[in-house]
Amino acid sequence: MGAGIATETSTYLEQIKEDTRKVVRGLLAEAQLEKGDALVVGCSSSEVAGHQIGSFSGEDIGKAIFETMQEELAEAEVYLAAQCCEHLNRALIVEKEYAKANRLPMVNVRPALKAGGSFATAAYNGFKDAVAIESIQAQAGIDIGDTLIGMHLAPVAVPVRTQQNTIGNAHVVTARTRLKYIGGERAQYN
Repeated sequence: MGAGIATETSTYLEQIKEDTRKVVRGLLAEAQLEKGDALVVGCSSSEVAGHQIGSFSGEDIGKAIFETMQEELAEAEVYLAAQCCEHLNRALIVEKEYAKANRLPMVNVRPALKAGGSFATAAYNGFKDAVAIESIQAQAGIDIGDTLIGMHLAPVAVPVRTQQNTIGNAHVVTARTRLKYIGGERAQYN
């Protein structure tokens, strides 16, 4: 395998799946997402494995997290948007159905372990009809390993504190978004 790619199989994949499930369920319980909304996820499999971001891409870890998230989000009828790493300018991998429904311009790129990351690669290989897009305004997000997903969240992002705040060894931050408040002191809000 290439430099910075994990060659051994992770021995704690079941724990990673359970951590992932708890994070997703915790966020969904708080975020009040609607059918057809998008959840953007940035994931460093290196951080999950206890290594520095970008130094230990783990194909099995990316796949385990993707499959668990996809299962949970399908039940909620929420679309997953998988953020690629900085080598692909943090492009996103989504279902073509979502991109077309939201008139999002598609770009021509296919993620790989060291150019896109293991999670985005797993999404590309696991979606029914995967495409890449450059940006989104998702209604919620999960950042696994401090990958910086903020650029893909709709204004205004609101932190959500879930009981589970790690996946493997990686720090996890979750957020939902809300509509902007406009107007002054006489304005009324829902």
